[in-house]
Amino acid sequence: MTHTLLINCPDRSGLVYEVTQLLYNKYALNIISNGEFVERNFNHFFMRTEFSGKFDREQLLKDLHQVLPEDVEIKLTDQRKKDIVILVTKEHHCLSDLLIRFAFDELNANVLAVISNYNVLEELTSKFNVPFHHISHEGISREAHEEKMLATIKSYQPEFVVLAKYMRILSKEFVSHYSNRIINIHHSFLPAFVGANPYAQAYERGVKIIGATAHFVNEQLDEGPIIAQNVIPVAHTHSAREMAQAGRDVEKIVLAKSLKLVLNEQVFVYRNKTIIFE
Repeated sequence: MTHTLLINCPDRSGLVYEVTQLLYNKYALNIISNGEFVERNFNHFFMRTEFSGKFDREQLLKDLHQVLPEDVEIKLTDQRKKDIVILVTKEHHCLSDLLIRFAFDELNANVLAVISNYNVLEELTSKFNVPFHHISHEGISREAHEEKMLATIKSYQPEFVVLAKYMRILSKEFVSHYSNRIINIHHSFLPAFVGANPYAQAYERGVKIIGATAHFVNEQLDEGPIIAQNVIPVAHTHSAREMAQAGRDVEKIVLAKSLKLVLNEQVFVYRNKTIIFE
């Protein structure tokens, strides 16, 4: 089995040596790949290491803490599928793409359930034998609706929540339950055109490219750490509707890429940005 070690801490000389010599000399582990990065503005060190071999997990973590700076953050995981729950509203393109990838084992995740405030996508979801929960927002307060959503999500105990075109703004209280564990696809190349109707905004501005952004959700609307982005060219001949149609393809690709990075433990969140090892 392959294991992934993620380390971030204040930078100092010798950190790579300290880690690799410990893995090899004391535990005789085989290092498969290794990547490092230093954020110069804050003198902060990041390291991602894949290795294989047998070891005592608790002892290895203890030894790592002894040789690394006191305020180090260490994450040690096995390379396995992560459990996710997907939230949707009415648009099918991102959900269908993820479900197809899941069905053909191209998504490094177990899709435990799909939850929506409408029942529009229930038939689609049922084709993949994935549980679907319709939790309507109509006739109840936002707080009451989110309580129902949270109760259903927590019943599955997912590691990540994916907003595959879930078109409702989540409260700070909701987000606090899954810090840096909610991934959203935004139909715009952030930070441009935040909020609703980005393609109409783009059309009015006469933009020459449109794109999509996948990011972690935080307390500020569309301002969470960015995971992945992509763009395609457009011209003045494109209507806002045509831009939106083209944008859906970009959204699918960007969301799938962001999930691959996150699920493969290739993403660090530091302050309000991401450090990504590809």
